[in-house]
Amino acid sequence: MKRSTINEIIRESDAFMKSFGFTLPPFAYLSPEQLQAHVVENSPMIRDHMLGWDITDYGQGDFENLGLFLFTVRNGSAANVAQGMGPLYAEKLLISEENQISPMHHHIKKTEDIINRGGATLVLELWTRGDEGGLDPNAPVEVMTDGQKRVLKAGEHLALAPGESVTLEPWHWHAFWGEGGRALIGEVSNVNDDRTDNIFRDPIGRFSTIEEDTAPLHLLVSDYDAWLA
Repeated sequence: MKRSTINEIIRESDAFMKSFGFTLPPFAYLSPEQLQAHVVENSPMIRDHMLGWDITDYGQGDFENLGLFLFTVRNGSAANVAQGMGPLYAEKLLISEENQISPMHHHIKKTEDIINRGGATLVLELWTRGDEGGLDPNAPVEVMTDGQKRVLKAGEHLALAPGESVTLEPWHWHAFWGEGGRALIGEVSNVNDDRTDNIFRDPIGRFSTIEEDTAPLHLLVSDYDAWLA
């Protein structure tokens, strides 16, 4: 992805979130240089827990059709989990464009609530993980939607209107997209590790390869190794 495109997505996504009353934390709006100083002086947790902007085309160069916007607001760590204290949770805001696929994947450890916070319908394609790790074509999919148990057929689509949510366990394969427009999505989960906890059905990457055609407006979490080491 071009850095200029990423900058524009950040601007548009920020405006979209604010239209629903979601305001990001102050560090979101720091310049790269300001964030460098802030992390060193005040908050290494931003870097170490990968808080911040996250825009991905999954390394495929087709963000319009295969991509996702995310902002990680809070996140714990493996050390927190080992100690059983400190932040044991994560929270994200996501934006899925109309018919923009977040590709089929599951997690190793993460259980997550996916919440339609506003905008268009959010559609998920759901499968149960089989004994060999792949998509089980015969197993029903059991999920909780706002406290109600739902049983779906393998590969069935679940449509969530604004305000509705679904709980996904590590054994749930899932892909999702906006239907009828752009959807604002909340994600609440246990500790999130985007480097190691995403298992994709197809051989794709989690982060984008960036063409630096202009300076970054704000750093992405995938920039942190280079900028905030």
